Amino acid sequence: MGAVKTKRMPRAVREQQMLDAAVRIFGQRGYMAASMDEIAELAGVSKPLVYLYLNSKEDLFTACIRREAAALTEAVRAGVRPGLPADRQLWDGLRAFFAHTAEHPDGWSVLHLQARTHGEPFAAEAAAMRAEIVAFVTRLVAVAAREAHRDPDLPEHEVAGLAEALVGAAESLAAWANATPGTTARQAAATLMNFAWAGLGNLMHGQMWTPPAEPA
Repeated sequence: MGAVKTKRMPRAVREQQMLDAAVRIFGQRGYMAASMDEIAELAGVSKPLVYLYLNSKEDLFTACIRREAAALTEAVRAGVRPGLPADRQLWDGLRAFFAHTAEHPDGWSVLHLQARTHGEPFAAEAAAMRAEIVAFVTRLVAVAAREAHRDPDLPEHEVAGLAEALVGAAESLAAWANATPGTTARQAAATLMNFAWAGLGNLMHGQMWTPPAEPA
């Protein structure tokens, strides 16, 4: 009797199956506890085929980080429509962010938890993704603020600091929302807007809070 022939699948499709399985295993079990045997079984392929396509566990994890990072940044960019008021752009971007992290909890775990806690080069990959989102938010806030109160000299560090704080808050809130049953992407985005927009709205109109003078 001849050997049973399996249907051949394009490499790109097969590789995505492997990455889907790897993201699920890495996201749920963690990088150290995840095994290539589990990943291969979930993907429906042999372990040697995983190594043939993706070389090593480290390379597989890196590929997962890059794919999930690209998907998240694209979701945020696609969610923001230029030309709308600043608060609407921020709202749409936050909704896109929280919707994506809620729909892909394992991918968010890979980016937010696993990649950051297992050293280089994984942390660098996650940091590059974060820097891209921070830069995007910085541009959004800076342009809107300068247009609102016609101040071309608005300090870059003010805008950059706000963007860093906003992205950091969004990351923490996404982790909380994914761990809190019943919390929707819309609710998470509204929570952050209510927390952040009062300050950002004042900045848009040149009304910045200043700390009291230090005692002599």
